[in-house]
Amino acid sequence: MLIESEFDIQFHLPQPIAMVAMLHVHPSIEPQLVTEDLIRVEHIGPSDGGDGVRELPVLEYLDCFGNRCTRFLAPAGAIRLAGRHILNASETRDPQGYGLSQTPVEQLPSETLQFLLASRYCQVDQFGAIAQDLFGHMGTGWALAAAIRDWVHAKVTFNYGAARPTKTAADVFSERIGVCRDFQHLAITLTRAMNIPARYVTGQLGDIRAPYSSPGDFSAWYQIWLDGRWWDMDARHNEPRLGRVLMAVGRDAADVAITTSFGRADLKHFYVESNEIDSEGRKVPLPPKLPATTEPVLSSQTTFPASR
Repeated sequence: MLIESEFDIQFHLPQPIAMVAMLHVHPSIEPQLVTEDLIRVEHIGPSDGGDGVRELPVLEYLDCFGNRCTRFLAPAGAIRLAGRHILNASETRDPQGYGLSQTPVEQLPSETLQFLLASRYCQVDQFGAIAQDLFGHMGTGWALAAAIRDWVHAKVTFNYGAARPTKTAADVFSERIGVCRDFQHLAITLTRAMNIPARYVTGQLGDIRAPYSSPGDFSAWYQIWLDGRWWDMDARHNEPRLGRVLMAVGRDAADVAITTSFGRADLKHFYVESNEIDSEGRKVPLPPKLPATTEPVLSSQTTFPASR
């Protein structure tokens, strides 16, 4: 199955600032690419006495979580970040780890231990008693992790109007409303509190062989560590999906913002799409639409996490 993903994000900068973007696919899925995964960073408008579009130099690096990042110095004015790629995705929906047992903490790989700890949006240290009260009778392993995911999906209501960049898992637990990242933060926190490593994921998740649901956006989900590997979980959608395009992983949304600007950056245009295409490059039609629902649109802020 071929998935074409593209984006066009534009800002206006009152003054020159440094920026970091996390818009490449994750290195772990680069072998699936059938085209190059290039990012263009452009300054639009007058420059050095002339008009037009000027491509800006960038530096790429891997962060401490293994994500591919792009950093650059952006001049004042209009800035565009754009890219497109095609990858060969699995035709199998998210694998499910039914019956998997839980690895004791003392036997976990050392690199997974950080995903048991409290982080910016996931106050694990405040949820020990809560998690035990809610899930202490649910056993261990996959059954426990799935029960946490299902509980968050059932108890939290999606409403983009309730989004705010400072909302933590504790806020979501008390308010029971939020956007995609909020569902995942609460599920991650409760999962870690029950000694299962859980990490936050950002990527693209289009309507692939599913009815149209919304304008394109980046998406957030999470992964749990069981049986020697990471498994995708999604407390927002809570159903096995096709076409997840992994971009970045971290402790929570603070580690994997789509763009981070070290100064003011006003969002002026935002376009993201991820669609199945056929061998001729034509978009594959979707099944019939479901009833319309309220869906998110990114707002302007300094750091842009996934919100879908």
